[in-house]
Amino acid sequence: MYIPKYQITNKILKNIGIIEASKEVINHAPLLPYYEKEFQKEALVRTVHHGTHIEGNELNLSQAEKILTGQDIAARERDIQEVINYRKVIEFIGRIQKKQEKDREQYEIDDNAIKEIHKITVDRILEEDKRGKYRETQVVVRNSLTREITFRPPMAVAIEFHIKDLLEFINNVTEKDMHPVLKSGVVHYELARIHPFLDGNGRVARALATLVLYLEDYDIRRFFSLEEYFDKNAIDYYDALQSVEKNNGDLTRWLEYFTLGLSIELSKIKEKVENISIDAKLKEKLGGKPLMLTERQLKIVEYIQKTGYLQNKAFNQLFPMVSEDTVLNELKVLLKMGIVKKHGVTKSSKYAMA
Repeated sequence: MYIPKYQITNKILKNIGIIEASKEVINHAPLLPYYEKEFQKEALVRTVHHGTHIEGNELNLSQAEKILTGQDIAARERDIQEVINYRKVIEFIGRIQKKQEKDREQYEIDDNAIKEIHKITVDRILEEDKRGKYRETQVVVRNSLTREITFRPPMAVAIEFHIKDLLEFINNVTEKDMHPVLKSGVVHYELARIHPFLDGNGRVARALATLVLYLEDYDIRRFFSLEEYFDKNAIDYYDALQSVEKNNGDLTRWLEYFTLGLSIELSKIKEKVENISIDAKLKEKLGGKPLMLTERQLKIVEYIQKTGYLQNKAFNQLFPMVSEDTVLNELKVLLKMGIVKKHGVTKSSKYAMA
């Protein structure tokens, strides 16, 4: 079995602490269903865009989002296909997670799962006989920005042995042995090091690392995107990966970088969630049931949470071209549900969170 070499440094401990604190807040935040879907949709767009952009895809975030919503854009066919494929990869690992939840037993990642991720990643990009197949030739790994050779992966004949060791590590190392975030980081690096395919190895490595997090109860409501962190400064990403070989196989610096990325990403999401989540007491009052509100009602709740209260004079600013009576009707529903309360009886009355 593959045994990673690393040290638990103060940086790693600090990052894991931030990750755990953020995870706790995000997982238990009583969000409206609307916001939950929006966060997941936004994370998917960021994951797909940055996960392909770091590999040289020329589309911008807006173009990637249009493709994901089924709109046509003028761009290189390969770039469009890469975005479509990576979305399907994320959907695939989501289905695996759901299967584990349904079966109520730990899903065992196998050789076929890795090959299927690759097959989806390079669909209509590589020739069919190279999709989901380990390479049979020797290759070199280059920095996509500088084109420098960063390292030479194992010989093709050794790939299956390395993958077997990695799978044994994935399926036998539990949370008691290693924190799931560290395990995910190790898997990311090791798959990238083995470089088992002719193309798409970076995307497969990141997808496999994400799958490990999902199966270890670290999907964190699918609100996060590590790909954005990697892509924002690709030089740091490649430097961190290369540091392992430079340090004789020690993953410490890579894991410091990897855990820092997730801590930064989750901290931002935590702050965003806290800004718009409904008070926990309200969730308790409603028995933890999801709230089904109209878009106007959601906008009213968000406005009150941001400003502290809502008055009649702000109706026009919040809803241009909507009558005051219509807004008042929306408020009546929120008052009846106990979501907001009214202070005063005149037009200068204030509506605040209950």
